[in-house]
Amino acid sequence: MADFTSALYLGLQHPSGALRPWERLSQGRPAALEEPPGAAAVAAELAGLQGCAAAVLLPSTLHLFLDLGELLAEGLRAIYCDAGSYPIARWGAERAALRGIPLHTFAHHNADALRQVLERTSASKRSPVVVTDGLCTVCGRSAPLADYLALVRHYGGLLVIDDTQALGVLGTTPGPGAPYGHGGGGSARLAALTGSDLLLGSSLAKGFGVPVAVLSGGASLIRRFREHSPSRLHCSPPSAAVIRAAGHALAVNGEAGDALRLRLAQRVAQFRQGLDALGLAADGGLFPVQVLKPSRGMDALRLHRLLRHQGIRSVPMRGHGRGEPRLGFLITARHEPEQIDACLAALAAALGPTRRQPTERMSHQRPDQSPAKSLWR
Repeated sequence: MADFTSALYLGLQHPSGALRPWERLSQGRPAALEEPPGAAAVAAELAGLQGCAAAVLLPSTLHLFLDLGELLAEGLRAIYCDAGSYPIARWGAERAALRGIPLHTFAHHNADALRQVLERTSASKRSPVVVTDGLCTVCGRSAPLADYLALVRHYGGLLVIDDTQALGVLGTTPGPGAPYGHGGGGSARLAALTGSDLLLGSSLAKGFGVPVAVLSGGASLIRRFREHSPSRLHCSPPSAAVIRAAGHALAVNGEAGDALRLRLAQRVAQFRQGLDALGLAADGGLFPVQVLKPSRGMDALRLHRLLRHQGIRSVPMRGHGRGEPRLGFLITARHEPEQIDACLAALAAALGPTRRQPTERMSHQRPDQSPAKSLWR
């Protein structure tokens, strides 16, 4: 069965034999009392990768954003949440709202809408905290982070980015031989943004394949978070196994990350070209989450069942605002060209005889010819 349901975009799997050994899975102590062995070194390396001064590890983004909501509830602040933000980041904003912090929503990826709501509420003299995803999986586009940050700085606030989808995939100076950019440091690296008024909350579970989260930002704010995080006091810290896996992911990224990202881009481009040959299209740009655009006669749930019957696993999804069901395909660097072709052939068969099969593969291109359609435009 060809599986297009995994979000391990670079294909990293971290088998136990590839990891450095550990003496104990857990120290039995909260991180507030003592950091697990290796956690500080991994956090520092992630901070450097993302272009930040400091970072701290958390068991998950749920812990991270709920704790951040607690921290943001201190002081004279107001939160402005991009309407398309992932639910976990919104839950953190809502936690702050429960403590009396005003919470506003603005139109998805719309800096003008943010400007208008900031102007409308500026009389409150509250410092704005803007919350957004770095990259949206539904539309496959990066948020206008530079515009958001400029507004935040004008009003003396803070930009909080959930960068889970982009970490490990996006990076600096994209070009024909590196459509996603170099390094895998994420959205802020792609947009060349730095500063103490920038906070990045990310899971490593997508691009790097490790179920652990990192909060990266300015040294002062990270220090305050470390001191006041309820999860670091009341919850188990990341285990030795995930810390070793995170270190392994960073090592692989340093040695082969750009090559894996190029391979991933070629597979995504092959899939998109094949869809075009079938008369289909997908949202997602060059990002590995490809969501079929609705077309006449397409029933996403029925198509999902038909593909599964042919040995192709896909992901039923919904667009923004819980619209009609749509069908998604998650592509990774582990997919072979033949698996992409098999998926396209299954789509052609499921949709009927009017769909013709693609005649050439994008994977046949040389690396310097790989398509670089901007997923951030």
